[in-house]
Amino acid sequence: MQPIISAENLGKQYRLGSQGAAYSTVREALTNAVLSRREGGRENGSASPRTIWALRDVSFEIRPGEVVGIIGRNGAGKSTLLKVLSRVTEPTPGRVTLFGRVGSLLEVGTGFHPELTGRENVFLNGSILGMSRKEILRRFDEIVAFAEVEKFIDTPVKHYSSGMYMRLAFAVAAHLDPDILLVDEVLSVGDLAFQRKCLAYAKTLQKNSATVLFVSHNMFTVTSICNRILYLSDGRVRFDGASEEVVRLYEQENRSNGGAQLSNGVNGHSAQHPISITDVTILDEAGNPRQVFNYGERLRIRLRFEAKQSVKNPNFVVALIRSDNVACCNYSSAVDGGDMLSISSTGTVEVLTPPLKLISELYTIHVLVWDREFQRLYFSQQTGVSFQVRHPLFTTHFGVFHEPGQWVWKPGEQTAPVTLLQQGIEQQQEVEQR
Repeated sequence: MQPIISAENLGKQYRLGSQGAAYSTVREALTNAVLSRREGGRENGSASPRTIWALRDVSFEIRPGEVVGIIGRNGAGKSTLLKVLSRVTEPTPGRVTLFGRVGSLLEVGTGFHPELTGRENVFLNGSILGMSRKEILRRFDEIVAFAEVEKFIDTPVKHYSSGMYMRLAFAVAAHLDPDILLVDEVLSVGDLAFQRKCLAYAKTLQKNSATVLFVSHNMFTVTSICNRILYLSDGRVRFDGASEEVVRLYEQENRSNGGAQLSNGVNGHSAQHPISITDVTILDEAGNPRQVFNYGERLRIRLRFEAKQSVKNPNFVVALIRSDNVACCNYSSAVDGGDMLSISSTGTVEVLTPPLKLISELYTIHVLVWDREFQRLYFSQQTGVSFQVRHPLFTTHFGVFHEPGQWVWKPGEQTAPVTLLQQGIEQQQEVEQR
């Protein structure tokens, strides 16, 4: 299958400091010309002190219908790559080939005029993106309903909040019916409900064989809809592969660089507490590091601690906090029968959870250490270590968790309830007898 996007040896170089002076003397102009010539003659195209490479030697191919995430730390070149792909800026070296209609949402309200109303900006932005007036008229009601700005559609957008701006801009770009949709981190501006709405729409575009590329720092969002991720680092493609593998590499490197910071405990600095947590690791049941778990898998959480003094009957508690700050469940060493008589130095404690019944979402670990009666708090810490539970159906519409119930039904006039499980067993027995 022919790729719908092909990037070959892309690079983007910016000159530093050249935009600062509005006017210059003849002498400054001559000096700058000499410097430019010297910089251009450097071997191997190395950047001079007055230039910086935002992208360097970036090559990849994307097939029709793929939904590809682009991740990386701030300054890695993610937004620059989308700007090059959307033709907002030209690459310094390299070439981009795209086949099909391209819709892009790179910044909140890109293509909007603040003095025009929402209605007028829909037509303006739609025209910039390549929609005909007839097409905009046909899709107008859908765009406004999706953006949820019906009451304000005839209000100048300068009075819109950033969230309203983003919703309307995304609605126009998405209803372009693009073959390729490029989305930057602007979805973080919207509320949680609208983010999910946009992701659901992205999945709809995928079913219609559209190709979606989007930049995000939300690993849950990326892994929930992408099978492939490009990981950028210092303007280069650090890794290109399966979502879980790339996210695992990204989070491991961030942890090694101090990415997962352990916050201070409550009631003063953590150094004042008799117990401190020095490391938190998330593992699967077999003891392998993991960040993504399927619904029904078991989670192993390993805590390394240091006791500055002797503490009798410590009660280690691990709470699982959803991304919207809902406390979903917790495990207690005292309540769960994992008693420890006393600790006075360093050590390790682990908890292996039951099969996870939490709905598909992103969760963060919160560690507390109490006494056995939950009267004295020795330590409390939001660790910053996170993991994702994945399931194609169980979302927040199902609440916090899902446990299968036992259902019964009464066919016809029958009064005795028949469980669906029992019905299945009886049907299987009839088949075996035949």
